[in-house]
Amino acid sequence: MVLFIPGFMQRGDAWRPVAELLPERYPSRMLDHAEHTFEGRMAEILSSGARVLVGYSLGGRLALRAALRSPDSFAAVVLVGSTAGIDEGPMRVTRAEADERLASWIEAASMEDVVSVWERQPLFADQSDALVEAQRPGRLSQDQRALALLLRTAGQGVLEPVWHELSQLDLPVLAIAGARDDGYTRAAKRIASTAPHGRAAIVEEAGHAPQLQRPEEVARLLTEFLDQALQR
Repeated sequence: MVLFIPGFMQRGDAWRPVAELLPERYPSRMLDHAEHTFEGRMAEILSSGARVLVGYSLGGRLALRAALRSPDSFAAVVLVGSTAGIDEGPMRVTRAEADERLASWIEAASMEDVVSVWERQPLFADQSDALVEAQRPGRLSQDQRALALLLRTAGQGVLEPVWHELSQLDLPVLAIAGARDDGYTRAAKRIASTAPHGRAAIVEEAGHAPQLQRPEEVARLLTEFLDQALQR
């Protein structure tokens, strides 16, 4: 079973455009988290019974760490717009401080304001108005306290980087990034060069969310990867 893991401020259903395109030989489930801490979400993933993990952004960070924690439980891992962490200590501290400020603001602001600010990030600037609007109901359905807790326990500034562990991960790993997403394109290539069975795929005409901008291409890459990886 393929488990699709959403990003921050997403529901599992955000993966539907890709999940519906997978061939029948790869049954899947879109995870809608009930837990909102790092360890809680790790437990959800590790108890899911999935053999393949596919995670976007925060979901990718969780998928990678679940695979590192219990490599015998999985057959392959796919990361979309994700990284193995911030390995520069001062930069990680700065990010943790920024995430704490964001978490405090999220708790105090209205959910409408939170979503409005979130969807105007430069990271999402290349997304069409229609795509942004389609994501809005899922974002508005989130609980502010849960989002703040998630930032404080699973934000990039809080989590230790796992680049040094990647070289020991004996699983096929596919790192996907949008061509317009420079930082995560570099991360995808670094993951591919560090993991023994890693590879990178760069999706043209896409930014930080290629699975939303070009779902057919991401589904094609995922299917081809699984056809090869699951034959090992």
